[in-house]
Amino acid sequence: METPPPQTASTAPTEADVAAFEAQLGRPPRGLRAIAHRCPCGQPDVVETAPRLPDGTPFPTTYYLTCPKANSAIGTLEANGVMKEMQARLGTDPELAAAYRAAHEDYIARRDAIEVLEGFPSAGGMPDRVKCLHVLVGHALVAGPGVNPLGDEALAMLPEWWAKGPCVTPCVDKDDKDEKETVE
Repeated sequence: METPPPQTASTAPTEADVAAFEAQLGRPPRGLRAIAHRCPCGQPDVVETAPRLPDGTPFPTTYYLTCPKANSAIGTLEANGVMKEMQARLGTDPELAAAYRAAHEDYIARRDAIEVLEGFPSAGGMPDRVKCLHVLVGHALVAGPGVNPLGDEALAMLPEWWAKGPCVTPCVDKDDKDEKETVE
């Protein structure tokens, strides 16, 4: 797969972005700070979440993958044992382990630049485990190639989830004629 390029910077979410998020996940966003990456179709696919939710609850997952098509493809990788294989390699490949630790440090530094969550892990199992490919792929999309080796590997295994069009598209509600987003 051709990997979608990273954005040069996160962008403030627009009303359309928030509507897309709600359609993608079936709920309103919590702690949404920015659109950290956009799918080649133009919709948000990774959002940046505040380290603490509005009620003060710590939320260490800074980069949250929202695209249901990407999430489904990653779920297939997880179901096929990719995480177990990656975890085994972490124990036998010191270069991979060092690069994965550096990815963890990058993730923590990005989160700490927003707000320090003292004593909380990064996400996705980093630096010692492979717990969630969704997080690793989200980080890889935001940081760009070469930062998160296992996120990069998982991205390379994915089909072009955007190739058949966006996961959500604008539609007009017949009752109020307001533009809304729906999941396809």
